[in-house]
Amino acid sequence: MSAGICGAALAATVLAAPGPAQAAPEDAPGGWRLTDSGSDARFRGLAAVSRSTAWAAGSKGTVLRTSDGGESWRNVSPRGAGELEFRDVEAFDGRRAVVLAIGEGEASRVLRTSDGGATWTESFRNTDPKAFYDCMTFFDRRHGLAMSDPVDGKYRILSTADGGRSWQVLPDKGMPAAQQGEAGFAASGQCLVSSGPRDVWLATGGAARARVLHSADRGRTWTATDAPIPAGDPARGVFGLAFRDRTHGIAVGGDYRADQPSPKAAATTPDGGRSWTPSAQPPPGYRSGVAWLPGSRTAALAVGPTGTDLTGDGGRTWRTVDTGSYDTVDCTRDRACWASGEKGRIARWERDRRQS
Repeated sequence: MSAGICGAALAATVLAAPGPAQAAPEDAPGGWRLTDSGSDARFRGLAAVSRSTAWAAGSKGTVLRTSDGGESWRNVSPRGAGELEFRDVEAFDGRRAVVLAIGEGEASRVLRTSDGGATWTESFRNTDPKAFYDCMTFFDRRHGLAMSDPVDGKYRILSTADGGRSWQVLPDKGMPAAQQGEAGFAASGQCLVSSGPRDVWLATGGAARARVLHSADRGRTWTATDAPIPAGDPARGVFGLAFRDRTHGIAVGGDYRADQPSPKAAATTPDGGRSWTPSAQPPPGYRSGVAWLPGSRTAALAVGPTGTDLTGDGGRTWRTVDTGSYDTVDCTRDRACWASGEKGRIARWERDRRQS
């Protein structure tokens, strides 16, 4: 559920560095070091457990795990999963992890391992042709949720109380109606995120207004708030969320099409998502993943196909510190950060890196 390097020290070092808002990678005092994943899959799912242990899940049913800080990656993909598209992974340690496959009908599945990926058990297979699951989050080692795009006009929430061994669909009485064309984006595993034992947020797009939904009771009742991020098109909306506690959050997104601008790609909330304020100086383009730096109350990283941006003021202003392509980012409690994306790219943040 996390990943990276010296959080507070990293933030202090990067933020103290001189340079323009669009700093070139060689000018940044820290940056991503690509690891050799041995794969060409696109990894939109990432779960960093510690500075040494991380999991990545992606296309072609691929799941990788490292236990040596990315020096080597072990292919622990479930047998027979080559047709599945994994978009999210939540890991509790180096042995226990849960992965989510997306798609219509039975393509949406949840698999679980308790032996480091040596064996996998399918714990959920969607049988509703109208459902399409996008993201997953865990409050602790037992309690978690997964979300589907709207079914009969409302988002569908799946719940587990046993670490992903079994799942139940929650009643939708407390779920607000979805907008016409509204959905979640399975772009980074961050369209459903949690903080603390009960709070969870759901990011939306594709409709007239981008929204963030919040639940304070593990997904049984929800409130919806408009987010000031580009909307009004199926390719626009909020793609990723990060909360450092139950009140302070960052939303990132925009328009994922490479030929379209995303002038308002980030927003912040000081009150648990009841209100959102656009970043005064947002990232220069679409961003799909975001993570708070460990040990810092003000620093965070946002990633997307055109680069990585850093904020040192809680998301109000951002500056580009790397131009590599990544889909998602995750940071750990022991002060480490990881990112992953297309063409097998998995990287760990290192200070004073001089090569992109």
